[in-house]
Amino acid sequence: MQAKSPASASSAAVEPTEFRKALAQYATGVTVITTLAPDGAPAGMTANSFTSVSLDPPLVLWSVSRQAASFDAFRRGSRYLVHVLAGDQLALAQRFSTRGADKFGETNWQPGPHGLPLLAGGVAWFECSNRSQYDEGDHVILVGRVESFGANGGSPLIFHASRYVTDLSEAPLPRQLLKPW
Repeated sequence: MQAKSPASASSAAVEPTEFRKALAQYATGVTVITTLAPDGAPAGMTANSFTSVSLDPPLVLWSVSRQAASFDAFRRGSRYLVHVLAGDQLALAQRFSTRGADKFGETNWQPGPHGLPLLAGGVAWFECSNRSQYDEGDHVILVGRVESFGANGGSPLIFHASRYVTDLSEAPLPRQLLKPW
């Protein structure tokens, strides 16, 4: 497979379906992000856009679609909890990515340090104050200042090629190994 040259890529319009296929080649961890809605009800969603920004101060970011059912809760909220899921938490990732699902009814959780829903069983969690937000395209980027965190370790849940990978030995292998230059 050959990559398009920068000149031909920049002169053609980006087709969304093909762009999504290309982005799917980047493996990411899977998170569930929780908060409290203005009425105090727990809210949450699955996201794979989570990344670190800075160690000093401790900052992370993620993005939320304007179409997400919990968009307003995150947009208006002052705090949220990021849960990095373990390989055995596929059902949890699917539950929190399903619109209209009872996300907290059968989920093992308790109030975290500031009352936010803290889910059990992940490999790590980060409680953040909502430091800044940036409107970009069909998403809003949220930058959070990490105020507390925990790390349990273990094998993470991965998302690659538009599918979940629960065991790294199941990860798709490259068609060919590239030789060094």
